[in-house]
Amino acid sequence: MQHRITLIPGDGIGYEVSLAATRCIEAAGVNIKWDNVLAGSDALDKTGELLPESALDSIRKNKVALKGPITTPIGTGFRSVNVAIRHALDLYACLRPAKSYTGVKSRFKDIDLVIVRENSEDLYAGIEYEEGRPETKDLIEKIEKDTKKSIRADSGITIKPISKFASERIIRFAFEYALKNKRKKVTCVHKANIMKFTDGLFLKVARQVAGEFAGKIIFDEAIVDNMCMQLVQKPHNYDVLVLPNLYGDIISDLCAGLIGGLGIAPGANIGSDMAVFEAVHGSAPKYKGKNKVNPAAMILSGALMLRYIGENKAADNLEEAVKQVIAEGKSVTYDLKADPLDPTAVGTSQMADAIINKLREKA
Repeated sequence: MQHRITLIPGDGIGYEVSLAATRCIEAAGVNIKWDNVLAGSDALDKTGELLPESALDSIRKNKVALKGPITTPIGTGFRSVNVAIRHALDLYACLRPAKSYTGVKSRFKDIDLVIVRENSEDLYAGIEYEEGRPETKDLIEKIEKDTKKSIRADSGITIKPISKFASERIIRFAFEYALKNKRKKVTCVHKANIMKFTDGLFLKVARQVAGEFAGKIIFDEAIVDNMCMQLVQKPHNYDVLVLPNLYGDIISDLCAGLIGGLGIAPGANIGSDMAVFEAVHGSAPKYKGKNKVNPAAMILSGALMLRYIGENKAADNLEEAVKQVIAEGKSVTYDLKADPLDPTAVGTSQMADAIINKLREKA
């Protein structure tokens, strides 16, 4: 069976890790017709748009996409293309597994966590009011009138919407994922002790949905600051974590730190009928074209994609091949060596070659 899948190579190191991933996916024996489209800085140079509608149309048509990292400027300029894709396609669930691999430097062993992050609202909804603008002044005056609390006139303001609808669908996604993948526990992470009408709503809905899975999945809840402490002290006590958008972003990176970094952290953004799979690390423009960076996160994201489209055996074989290459420690990039200056470190394409060789041995 042939699968038609959209490929967005990204920019910076995107082309290199995307090529490594597609080569490994094909070596796993899956027949894929790639629909190559542009987004990000390269798209801007060629089309005048950061996120051409043609790229979104391709994903809408194919229902599945593999996306390389895309550069997002900090503080100024356009908002994240990654966020724009999620919002445009209503990819409401961000799935971030955090799994230990032998051979990766880390303070912990045998970590196996799954972070389920709500993608559509919270402080990342993009509802912001710039300091000094008339509409910001009007909003400040209204808030002060309604709440009797003062806000400094030189403030910028971001709105934090959390709805019953979005909370229920992400929490249900987390429980259904746990059930399908034979996980034991779902922990709702929140700050409801302070934000009673937003995080409080998220927690209330979590408790309601959890009731439907009683006897099947254990339900737990944790305040986000305490969760950070617990994860660096007792990470093995947790299984699936479900969180609002901002906390999910932060906790995802914390969990990546538990397993040795973003270089082995895959990701997926999933909606009701389509999904985009991506490495969650940055585009590292300074390494562009140097054949230097670790492709494992992108390849493991490809394995997540294969499971999504029902190619489970190929996904298992691909993940196992990555696992073996990392454990052997020979044909790996500099960041996976005990000493980053080790002259035996290989490049992006050579590590992909080693993974492909493992797949061929398995065939």
